Parts: sequence; C-alpha cells; structure tokens
Amino acid sequence: MGIARRLIMLESEALGDLAAKLDDTFLKALDLLHNCKGKIVVTGLGKSGIAAKKISATLASTGAPSLFLHAAEAIHGDMGVVSVGDTIIAVSYSGETKELIELIPRLKLLGVSVIALTGAPNSALAILADLHIDVSVPKYEWPFGLLPTSSNATTVALGDALAVALLVRRGIKEEDFAMLHPGGLLGRKMLVKVKDLMHSGAEIPLVPPDASMKQTIMEMTAKRLGAVCVVDDNGKLLGIFTDGDLRRLLEKTTNPFEFTVSATMTINPKALSPDSLSARALRIMEEHAITTLPVVESSGKLVGIIHLHDIVKLETTR
Repeated sequence: MGIARRLIMLESEALGDLAAKLDDTFLKALDLLHNCKGKIVVTGLGKSGIAAKKISATLASTGAPSLFLHAAEAIHGDMGVVSVGDTIIAVSYSGETKELIELIPRLKLLGVSVIALTGAPNSALAILADLHIDVSVPKYEWPFGLLPTSSNATTVALGDALAVALLVRRGIKEEDFAMLHPGGLLGRKMLVKVKDLMHSGAEIPLVPPDASMKQTIMEMTAKRLGAVCVVDDNGKLLGIFTDGDLRRLLEKTTNPFEFTVSATMTINPKALSPDSLSARALRIMEEHAITTLPVVESSGKLVGIIHLHDIVKLETTR
C-alpha cells in the first residue's frame, strides 16, 4: 500500500509542477492546432506512443480531426497519411527516439508544423520541432528509473489540456459534442432534451401563491417530486417550494402552518426551457445542489418540472 501511495503522490507532484510551468509556448501550440487546416497527427513509439494514441483519441473526441501515427510504421511506408496542412504532435520523453528523429525532417518537407512534447528541452526532437513543450518530471522515474510513470502522466495531462483548450477556443457547444458521441450513454444523455423527460400536465405539483402550508405539503406529497411550483392565474411561474424549504421552515418556527407558500417559497428559481439538453439540467442541479428544476416557456409560463431521478433513470437504461 505504501508503494502505491508513494507512486501516486509522485505523479501528483509532477502534475502540479507541469501546471505551474505552463507558459506562452502552450498558447503558441494552441494557436497552431486551432489554425491547422488539415489533421492533427500525433506520433510516438513505445510507452510514449501509447500516450500519443490517447492524446489523438481525446482530440478526435472533441471534434478536432486527429489520428495516431506509429513512428516505426511511418518510416516504413505509413507517412502517406500525412499531408500538407497537417500539424504534428511528436511525443518522446527522452527526445532522442531514433525513429522520430528520422521521421520529423521528412515530414517537415511537406511544410507541416511540429509540436514536440519531451522532458528534454535540449534534445534532438526539441530542436527539430517548431515548438517544444516541456513535460519533464521533478524527480527521476521511480522505482527503477526505467518505468515511464510520472512522465507518461504529465504527457497525457498536457495532451488533455491542449484538447480541452482547443475545444473551448473552437466554441464547441453541448450539441456539437453530443453529435460526436451518438452511441452509448454519453450521446444518449446529451442529445435527450428536457421536454422528453419532464413531468407535465397533471403530473406537475402546482399551488397558487395564497395556498396554505398544509395544502402545499399535501400537493408536494401527492406528486412525489420533492417540490411544488407556485404559479399565478395565468400559469406563470412565481416561485418554488421544496422539501428543503420545508425543513428550514420547521427549524425556524414551531407553527409552520401559519404561513402561506408565497411567504416561504424561493422567488425566481433556476429554470430551463423545454428544448434545453438534459446534460444542461444535470449540470445546473450539480452546481446548485438541487434536485428539481421548473421548465418554462419564453413567456415564463410553466410547462413542466424535471427531477434528478429522471436524468439518472436515463443514464441507467438502454
């Protein structure tokens, strides 16, 4: 157990150091990737190749055209996947991987830009590249100085940082991200809209603003969603009263039944439109530690209510 903890702590320290030393070179690399007219080709060999493959997969999952090129296979015929307008990310912790050193000058004949991720700023690969990002670790690899543990962690983390920063730079929205993951849980959860999951019509717990606390509790209990929406005569949302509000009321007074719901409800609660994605509903619930959200039209009229369990149910069914 002690060995495992020590290794994880070393990797954690390495990641902290990586974050601290990011500089303008990262932003320049991001510019190269954002302005890339072709593909982002990530190449490496051995354990660095595995890290490169993961970086490429993450880039592709965020909508950036990317593929992994095995460095050894590239110098034996696979260079043809690289074309003018591509950008290369070359991964080698030592910066001296023979196959990469042979490959990069040939790739640069195509006019491509090369970003090197190494732990050796003075290495041959770092010098050959247009940009070099230092992913070195503060302590030598442990336990034998041979296994790429912390170095692989920093390399993958740097790749993740580039992919996410590129996603934000390109203005990718939830809908765009969902289209890239049409199969499986992620795609289903993100593509489903609130109107497809919400409770509507007679299922909505409703009371007028002058409803007594007894009436409010009875409505909340009957609809079993842990909340009651307060609406005016035209169905416009005025507020919400939740089981949490009831608990707080009980803590403050010995006679909660002397209050009307308008005196204790949350005014202007968080709400969603029917066309919002369920992923957005989940994010709002997590950020504000709530379990229910009213669903309103642009006019403010209440048309439904969605509960956290409705989204969880979506995640656990196929």
